[in-house]
Amino acid sequence: MTSDTQALAPEKLVRAIAEKARAASRRLACVEPKVKDTALLAMAEACESRKAELARANALDLEAAKAADLPAAMMDRLALTDKRIKDMVESLRKVVLLDDPVGEIWDARVRPNGLTVARMRVPIGVIAIIYESRPNVTSDAAALCVKSGNAVILRGGKEAIHSNRMIAEIMAEAGQKTGLPEGSIQLIPTTDRAAVTALLKLSEWVDLVIPRGGRSLIETVVKESTIPVIKHYDGNCYIYVDERADFDMALNIILNAKTQRPGVCNAMETLLLHDSIVDTFLRRVVEALRAKGVEVRGSARCRATVPDLVPATEDDWRTEYLDLILAVGAVGSLDEAIEFINQYGSHHTDAIVTEDHSHAMAFLRAVDSSCVLVNASTRFSDGGEFGMGCEIGISTDKLHARGPMGLRELTTSKFVVFGAGQVRS
Repeated sequence: MTSDTQALAPEKLVRAIAEKARAASRRLACVEPKVKDTALLAMAEACESRKAELARANALDLEAAKAADLPAAMMDRLALTDKRIKDMVESLRKVVLLDDPVGEIWDARVRPNGLTVARMRVPIGVIAIIYESRPNVTSDAAALCVKSGNAVILRGGKEAIHSNRMIAEIMAEAGQKTGLPEGSIQLIPTTDRAAVTALLKLSEWVDLVIPRGGRSLIETVVKESTIPVIKHYDGNCYIYVDERADFDMALNIILNAKTQRPGVCNAMETLLLHDSIVDTFLRRVVEALRAKGVEVRGSARCRATVPDLVPATEDDWRTEYLDLILAVGAVGSLDEAIEFINQYGSHHTDAIVTEDHSHAMAFLRAVDSSCVLVNASTRFSDGGEFGMGCEIGISTDKLHARGPMGLRELTTSKFVVFGAGQVRS
């Protein structure tokens, strides 16, 4: 983005970005897989070699966040530690190893007249990503969009503006040097909210919007956008411990899901226990959680066993804390657990801990969420952990894509027909 373009009013700025992205998308859709992979490897190498610049840019964001007294969970999401920069680089390299979906032909069938009718996987076109806090979203989103043949417009939150600018600059420069069209990766350089409002009206140039962030951001995007939106509102993830669970396993899963990284959308927020194990298992769980600094809020049934729990309200069952806070409730049956999760959960990621196969399968079938796990932490609900390299986000929508969105979810399809001179009679 040139200094002249940055000086434009927000409406003209995003329009110029969108027009450039549309032009780039038409060329990028035809770029050979080898060229895209070479570009991604160059991006990884550039991020690695310029990690000191990334760290300095991130330090500016962290300093501003501290001055603004942002919560600890937000500070954690914002930080680009050495490990996270390394993980970011590795994610780029993992995307290179994934099969390129563009141009794949499938579902071919021969009609009685000899025509072969099939489908071809093609890029969506121009994708706008609007997100908050986590700078690694910039690299993940750009990598997946490039590999799937889409031009990307990035608009991160103001709290990460320095980090996002540096990552986008590094990746765009490396991409252009290795053969990607100019405009394949662009970041809106202003924090002015008018830029987002203008972007959401550019349906002529932008094909899809993916918001990643808090509920207020997503609700605003959905309300204002004239462009199709794929979203998830909350990550209110549940774990249900069945009466037929291995309790040592259950405790390890609970601690990991709640405390390994509490400020992310796949962290557990609510724990349900079968009523028959509350008296024997709950105190053990509470002691282990408190040792990790977790505030535990409990239902009346749970407080009857552990009286000093903070009383849980109905709002707690619906809340994504993104913090070291956990709500704990008791249910009388597997069916009650499923009904509770479907009523109060956010349909993001939920898990059951059980040794009963029939209970596990019933839970998998009946819980209406984008990811459902058996005997595993909710923290595995992640594109990288699912072998997708990295993800563009986790969709709780039901149309087009659901769950972690990787390369295939960033493509659409068209019918292709092979003939030998047939005409319709």
